[in-house]
Amino acid sequence: MPRAAKLPAPSFDITHHTLGNGLRVVLAPDPSAPVVGVAVLYDVGIRSEPEGRTGFAHLFEHLMFQGSATLEKLEHFRYVQSSGGTFNGSTHFDYTNYFEALPSNALERGLFLEADRMRSPRITEENLANQLDVVKNEIRVNVLNRPYGGFPWIYLPAVMFDTFANSHNGYGGFEDLESATTDDAKDFFRRYYAPANAVLAVAGDLDVDDTIAMIEKHFGDITKRTAPTRPSFAEPALSAERRDTHTDAHAPIPAVAVGYRVPDPVGDFDALLANILLAEVLTDGDASRLQRRLVQRDHLVTDIGAYIGEFGDPFDERDPTTFTITAHYPDAGSLDALLRAVDEELERVAGVGLEPGELDRVRTRLVSVLLRDLDAVISRTLELAKFQLVHGRAELIAELPGRLAAVREDDVRAAAGALRPDRRAVLELIAEGAK
Repeated sequence: MPRAAKLPAPSFDITHHTLGNGLRVVLAPDPSAPVVGVAVLYDVGIRSEPEGRTGFAHLFEHLMFQGSATLEKLEHFRYVQSSGGTFNGSTHFDYTNYFEALPSNALERGLFLEADRMRSPRITEENLANQLDVVKNEIRVNVLNRPYGGFPWIYLPAVMFDTFANSHNGYGGFEDLESATTDDAKDFFRRYYAPANAVLAVAGDLDVDDTIAMIEKHFGDITKRTAPTRPSFAEPALSAERRDTHTDAHAPIPAVAVGYRVPDPVGDFDALLANILLAEVLTDGDASRLQRRLVQRDHLVTDIGAYIGEFGDPFDERDPTTFTITAHYPDAGSLDALLRAVDEELERVAGVGLEPGELDRVRTRLVSVLLRDLDAVISRTLELAKFQLVHGRAELIAELPGRLAAVREDDVRAAAGALRPDRRAVLELIAEGAK
C-alpha cells in the first residue's frame, strides 16, 4: 500500500475550561496579530424546531440582536463597531452561532456582550413583530424573488427525508412565522439557550489565565439550567430512488439536485473524509471527473458541483447529512442523460479506481483551502467552537490534514460504490423564467 502523503498541519495551543453553570470554553491563543475572535454556539438549529414553527430558530437568532435587560436595541452593534470590530450570527441545521472579531484590547467588551444576551435577551412584542418583518423580507429577497432561491437546501430535504425535523423548510413558511408568539420565544430561550447547551470559543491575541478570569466574571453568574437532551434524528437509508420537481418562476434554465445519504459524519468520521475527497474528485476544478465529462466533453451542463452538508460545510452537521450533486443545464430533456453520466463516473471510480496522482492532487488542494480558511481569526474561532460542539473535540481541526492523508484510494472507491441510483433523491428544478 502506498505511504500516506505528508501534508502540512496547523498547530494550536488549545485550553479547555468549563464553568459551574455548564458553559464549555475553548481558548486558542495566537499573538501574531492584535485581534481576537469571540464565538458562542448554541446546540439548537433548524432540526430542533417543533412542528408548526418552521423557521423559528432563524427568527430567534434575529431576536438575539434586539437588546437585553442591560442594553437597548442596536447598542450591541454600536459597541462592536465603535471598537473597530465586526459581528454576525447564523442559523444552521444543528446549531446557531453568534460571533465578533475585535481588536484584542476590546476582548472583555466582546465577552460582556455575548454574556449579556445569553443572560437576558429582550423578547418583546415590538421586537418580535419587527424581526418577523425582517425575516419575511429576507425570504422574499433570497428565496421567492430570485432565480434558484433556496435551491436546493430548502427543497431537497423534503425529498430525501421523512421526519419533520429533517425535511421541513428551515427558512419557514409565512403562516408559521406569523403565528409565533413571545411566549414561544421565551420558551425557546429557556429550553435551548442555557449555558450548558453552548460552547464559547475565544482565539487570537489573548492571555489564557486573564481570559478565563474575564469569562468567569461575565458568564459565571448566569443561572445554571439543564441542557435539553438532544434526540436522535437518524432515519433509515433510502432503498429506492425518489424523484420530485420544483418550479422556479425566475430561473432561466433547468437545474437538478441529486442527494445521497452518507455515513454518520460524527460516528464514522473517516468515512466522511472519504466522501469529502470523492466530492473533490468529481467536481473540483477543470480536471475533475464530472467537469471533464459533462461540461467539457458532452456539453450537457453549464456547471456542476458536489458537496456534503446542506450549506456545503461537511463538518457542519450530525447524522443524517447529505452528499449533494447540483447542476444547471440548458436542455430540459437532458436530465436522464445527465444522471446516466453521473452514474457511469461513480461506477468508474468504484470499479476502475483513480488515476495516478489524482487523490494526492485533490487532497493537497483541499488541505490548502482548509489552512487558508483558518488564517482569519474569526473563521478559526468559529471552527474551534463548531468542532467542539458537533464533534466533541476542537483539536480535530489541527488533525484534519493527517486524517485526510490517511484516507486510501480504496476508501474513496467504496464511497463512490455506495452512491447508487436506488439510494438517491432527485429534485428537478423546472425553469419558467425564460418564458
